[in-house]
Amino acid sequence: MRSHKNVKPYYQDSAVTIYHGDCMEIAPQLGRFDLLLTDPPYGIGKILHGGWSQRTRDTMYWDLKPVDIYPLIKLAKNAIVWGANYYQFRPSRGWLVWVKRNALPSMANVELAWTSFDKNSKYFDTTISSTNAERVQHPTQKPLALIKWCLLYAGDVHTILDPFAGSGTTGRAAKDLNKTAVLIEKEERYCEIAALRMSQEVLPLFRKKKTKK
Repeated sequence: MRSHKNVKPYYQDSAVTIYHGDCMEIAPQLGRFDLLLTDPPYGIGKILHGGWSQRTRDTMYWDLKPVDIYPLIKLAKNAIVWGANYYQFRPSRGWLVWVKRNALPSMANVELAWTSFDKNSKYFDTTISSTNAERVQHPTQKPLALIKWCLLYAGDVHTILDPFAGSGTTGRAAKDLNKTAVLIEKEERYCEIAALRMSQEVLPLFRKKKTKK
C-alpha cells in the first residue's frame, strides 16, 4: 500500500491505508491514483443548524465556502465527487444521482455526484430505511452499496483516493471489490471507526448481543 516517509498511517492493511490529518497536506505526498471518490463537506452545516436563517437565499449560498476540492482532483486520473451541485465543475456527461425514496420531508430526495467520465448519467435507487442498519455514527455516511456502485461505474480502476473519508465507506467498498484505497480523515474519532470497519472481514460491523433465555 502507498505511504510516505513523512506521514505515518493511522491504519494499514493489504488493501486500505488510513491517514489522520489534513488532506491538503497529506494527499499531495502520495502520488497519483486511478480514481478520486469522495463526499466532501459542502459547507451546509450552518444552514442545517440555522446559522444563515437571516440571509437571503442567494447571499446564503454565496457564503457557504465549500472546501477547496479542485487541487485534489488533479491527483487522480478520474473523479467522482458527491455534493458537486455545491461547486462549479466543468460540464460533465456522467452525472450520478442517488435517489433516496422515503426520505424525510426535510431531507433531499436525491443527491448528485459530478464525474469526469465521458459516460451516460446513471441513478442509484434505494430507501433511507434500508440503510439504517449499517450506520456507524457518522452524520453523512453514504450507503456501502452506493459506493460499490460508484466503483463499478468507474470501471477499470485499481487505486482509489478518498481525502474526506469519514467512517471509511470508500475503503470498505474498495476492499470488498479487491481494490486498494487510501483514506484521509481529519477527525480521529472517524479514523477509529473506519479502522474498525476495515479490520472486519465479515460485515455487518456490529452484531446484536445474544439474550439469555
